[in-house]
Amino acid sequence: MNDEGRPGVSDEEWARFAQGAAEGAGDAPGEPSARQRMVTERLRREQDPPGWRTGPAWQELEGRGRRGRRLKAALAVVVIAGVALIAVRPELLIDRLTGTSGAREDARNAPPLAAETAPPSEAPPAVDPDRPTLQEPFRGSPALQWADGAAGIELPAAEAVGGMTEQEVADALEKAKQFLVAANLDPATLRGERPKAALALLDPKDGETAALLDKSLAKPDREQDPLNLFTRYDPAELALVGDVVKVRGRMWVEPGAQSGQARVRADYTFVYPLVKAAPGADQVERTIVRREITLSIADRRKWEATAGRLWLESYRVDLANSACEVYDGYVHPAFDADPVTGVTPSGTPEDPYDRSKGIDATSQEGCGSVSRS
Repeated sequence: MNDEGRPGVSDEEWARFAQGAAEGAGDAPGEPSARQRMVTERLRREQDPPGWRTGPAWQELEGRGRRGRRLKAALAVVVIAGVALIAVRPELLIDRLTGTSGAREDARNAPPLAAETAPPSEAPPAVDPDRPTLQEPFRGSPALQWADGAAGIELPAAEAVGGMTEQEVADALEKAKQFLVAANLDPATLRGERPKAALALLDPKDGETAALLDKSLAKPDREQDPLNLFTRYDPAELALVGDVVKVRGRMWVEPGAQSGQARVRADYTFVYPLVKAAPGADQVERTIVRREITLSIADRRKWEATAGRLWLESYRVDLANSACEVYDGYVHPAFDADPVTGVTPSGTPEDPYDRSKGIDATSQEGCGSVSRS
């Protein structure tokens, strides 16, 4: 043992000596002299950096080293997984590099638009053309900031108009909203069922209109198409993504053509996210339906009318992203897997979200094309 209580000869040296002795060769290693021990200790202190610890402290540092390597290994696994994910979904990297992810987040957090009280002066601004998904069916659409369903049909303040009292006008406005909801938002109507609630709001004394609507629902064709007034899809072909339809538009009242009449005018756009009614289907397509409808009420002292019912004076419709020259009473948005058949859309693409012009000003003869959906 040396002066510090440690063996002066290393274990390796004793092992070599023992092996040599067993083989009959070699001498026992000699104990180092005091001078040799002093020189060795001075050299050790000069080589070791300040604060260097020996013994158990080395085991601690060794452990930290192992943890560091394991952390790096785990990080490498994460990086490799990230590369694999980008290979499968390169849009994640593209979104990050192009700033699309930030724009998408801004769109999600944007507040809803204020109610429309007058025709807008221009079309909605362009947005990132993101593809809709089952989780975000309105992604990449101006409708993302539109109101949900019936909340988008806000009624103006009622005033006496055309000889009709304020109370009568208020009732007509409420009935007009009920009609729009029943015709364009009611789940049963959307699935192609008879729109009973909407029809019940129309005056039965207008027999001609009732007969026309009954015929269109029973046997749709080019001349009598229920899509002119009701939004419908075939549940065997399509399904609504979620339970939200985006709505934007306005309603106002004006005097009727003759004394004792008041007209309720409505101009609304409805955006429907749809998916194929097939297991595993995930491609979402949007059909945009804009409707201009005029409903009227009349003074029963002057006109033959039923209290609390509406007369349907006129209606126009603009369908975007629905098959042309198909008159089966259902909308048919185009999907990538669909075969190319029928009439090819042509003409200058129109923006179906542009509400700055009336339907007559934007509609085209034949099968037009749209700039976005």
